[in-house]
Amino acid sequence: MRAPRKTSLKEIDDCLQKNLTWVTTHLEKAARQQEESARAEKLTWEEMEALGQEALRVIPPLVRQYAGTVGVNFGRITVRNQKTRWGSCSTKGNLNFNVLLMLCPREILEYVIVHELCHRKEMNHSPRFWGEVERVLPDYKARRKWLKTNGPVLMARMP
Repeated sequence: MRAPRKTSLKEIDDCLQKNLTWVTTHLEKAARQQEESARAEKLTWEEMEALGQEALRVIPPLVRQYAGTVGVNFGRITVRNQKTRWGSCSTKGNLNFNVLLMLCPREILEYVIVHELCHRKEMNHSPRFWGEVERVLPDYKARRKWLKTNGPVLMARMP
């Protein structure tokens, strides 16, 4: 826990006690995710290469499809072996996608694509940005939650 220097120990303790259920719940969740990630079977480099080839076949047509729906253009599409990101969008409109998206359900892949394309309109995560995502994918919150819940274990499979 972080607190300003002049915060008394009593104030810190009171805050911890007030939020103990929340803190405990999140610590338990983090511990479970860490255990699951430690047990995750690492992919071989051959499997990673196959996923990369599949991604290059699957992702570009979906990007073109959703770019029309979002109403934006884009630059290059790159597939990468990223350990912390599912996708990114540069200010020039170049899109990067994680090869591990091929292990996700189709609706999660679509969510990441739409998320990155919406950055062509809003290069931030403002309410306007999320409004754009929701316009295209009204159920984006469930998809985003799936990725937050299951993503760490998938990322742990990176060799």
